Amino acid sequence: MNGKVLLAAPRSFCAGVDRAIEIVERLLAAHGPPIYVRHEIVHNDNVVRRLEGLGAVFVDSEDDIPPGEICVLSAHGVAPSVRENCMARGLRVVDAVCPLVSKVHAEARRYADSGHLVALIGHADHVEVIGTKGERPEQIVVVESPEDAAELDSDGKPVAVISQTTLSLDDVAATVTALEGRFGKLRRPGADDICYATQNRQDAVKEIARLGGTLILVIGSPTSSNANRLVEVAQAAGADAALVDGETTLDQELVNGHETVGLTAGASTPEELVQSVLADLAARGYSDVEDVTVAREDVHFRLPKEVVAG
Repeated sequence: MNGKVLLAAPRSFCAGVDRAIEIVERLLAAHGPPIYVRHEIVHNDNVVRRLEGLGAVFVDSEDDIPPGEICVLSAHGVAPSVRENCMARGLRVVDAVCPLVSKVHAEARRYADSGHLVALIGHADHVEVIGTKGERPEQIVVVESPEDAAELDSDGKPVAVISQTTLSLDDVAATVTALEGRFGKLRRPGADDICYATQNRQDAVKEIARLGGTLILVIGSPTSSNANRLVEVAQAAGADAALVDGETTLDQELVNGHETVGLTAGASTPEELVQSVLADLAARGYSDVEDVTVAREDVHFRLPKEVVAG
């Protein structure tokens, strides 16, 4: 087999994920284990296992953390009630929430406090959406689909719209259109809530499909919303697609019949897993690798004062 790999760029870690992981690593280096993290710091099994090996302890609730210990809030954000409970329990909170998620939280508060019903487009069971809705539970309604939008009752209030950051512009477009059809003009942020990394990674997958990738492998964990969405985007673009973990040897039947294979990784997936899959593919004859670059990312977020040296 003499096959070809179309390698997506950008791929793997985004700035928010980089920041969150670095926060935990620095706290472990400065204070030693255990460092408690509320929820998985990012949705990737490989990352979580590695940090556990260094002494991080992941818990489902701040109630599981002994008083006085450090509590890192994951990149996905939390409701204000969680922060209040952390303070009441005497925990030392370190905020690893992605700044783009924090921006959406601020918008949710601003719209709700100015008398709007806030339509939050996203997946109701996603931890980011749960945290955002918790800002103003009575004034924020999760809208998962155009069908939800068509049935929404604003009780005469003006409607503002915000969205889960890990959805792309394409993901939310139909729902926004449905909301506009029902309520007319919507208030919305001056800049899109959509995470730049989500959009760039989906655009790269579409370009790989356009260039002839008939199978697109997405490296990520089943719990990763953005990785699963990349699989769906690839399929919608006409390619076969599969989510792989990057650690398990690929099933030969998966690649059989495909001369050109696309490869990308979700925003919480380490680059070393991409290199591992590339090596696996090369051993099967896919030795010709071509980069497919749709954007350059140079975003960096500042670390919180609790972990900055000096």
